[in-house]
Amino acid sequence: MFVNLQKNRVAFTLVEMSVVVAIIGLLYVTVVPMYGRTIKRTKETALKKDLYVFRNTLNDYFKDHEQWPETLETLVKQGYIRSIPPDPFTEKNDTWVTVPSQQGNDVYDVKSGADGLSLDGISYAEF
Repeated sequence: MFVNLQKNRVAFTLVEMSVVVAIIGLLYVTVVPMYGRTIKRTKETALKKDLYVFRNTLNDYFKDHEQWPETLETLVKQGYIRSIPPDPFTEKNDTWVTVPSQQGNDVYDVKSGADGLSLDGISYAEF
């Protein structure tokens, strides 16, 4: 009596496994670079938003007091902002670079202290 054992076996062949591994590798190679750019673009958007809020807050302070604040902490102490947000790239709130007005020791503008270039080729310090 001859029994065929091949009928009851269910398994993947080496070719099928190789195709699956190749597809996963191809997806990895295409998705990872896009993920990195997406994270960087998100940080750039957050930086632009933070700078926009800072600049509007500085303008509001100037309208109320007819002078620029001495430090960024002044904005917090007087209730214009709850806290100084961290720079999205340095992840620290003490790396903001303040630009004084022509009168001297005050805060006219705020810029990022992060090194590097944006995806558009602009320095973060120029945002």
